[in-house]
Amino acid sequence: MATGMLAGKRVLVTQAEDFMGPVLCEVFARHGAAVIPNLEALSDPAAPAAIVTAAGRVDVLVACLAVPAPTTPVGDVTDAEWHEVFAALVDPLPRLVRAVLPQMLERGAGKILVMGSASALRGMKRASTYSAARGAQLAYVQAVGVELAAQNIQVNAIAQNFVDNPTYFPPEVQANPRFQERLKREVPLGRLVSAREDAEYAAYLCSDAAGCFVGQVFPVCGGWVAR
Repeated sequence: MATGMLAGKRVLVTQAEDFMGPVLCEVFARHGAAVIPNLEALSDPAAPAAIVTAAGRVDVLVACLAVPAPTTPVGDVTDAEWHEVFAALVDPLPRLVRAVLPQMLERGAGKILVMGSASALRGMKRASTYSAARGAQLAYVQAVGVELAAQNIQVNAIAQNFVDNPTYFPPEVQANPRFQERLKREVPLGRLVSAREDAEYAAYLCSDAAGCFVGQVFPVCGGWVAR
């Protein structure tokens, strides 16, 4: 029998091959969860419902959604860029929630965790599209979280930045001396948050021990948003 703080939990992780997906799957499994990694694209409006149906029982939904962040000056942002980023980061979220919600309501229990970005909490130059999409994720989490709290469904988000992951901080970026200087200048921690540190916190938020958090956004960014 599996043991650990997620023992007996069936956890669906989207975009499991990218961003935080691999380490989340590894850490959640080590804590006893039966991890259901989703590797399919979510751009098709019908995909989230199909994925949840195929997964069967889902006790925990981890919405791990990511795209390479555009660095377009605000005056040059096109409608196409805006729609593309929102289609990847925002549009799948309510579809996933609508798909998983009926079974969670029937059981009177469930957890939904969005792996978001602290770029929605602190202004960044040349990041208007990406920050706006990440901000929409967090606003959605806050609204849905308070709405579903009475049904014993906890919806929360991790707002991360400067966390070691291959989507946003690949090895070639980390090896750049200019990036290392920026890290020391902007991040009070003085280093990247490790992927495992982030995933361990995510595992806790998805466990029964974390039943009191409602529509909350937790920055995991080495103190970057506190400055």
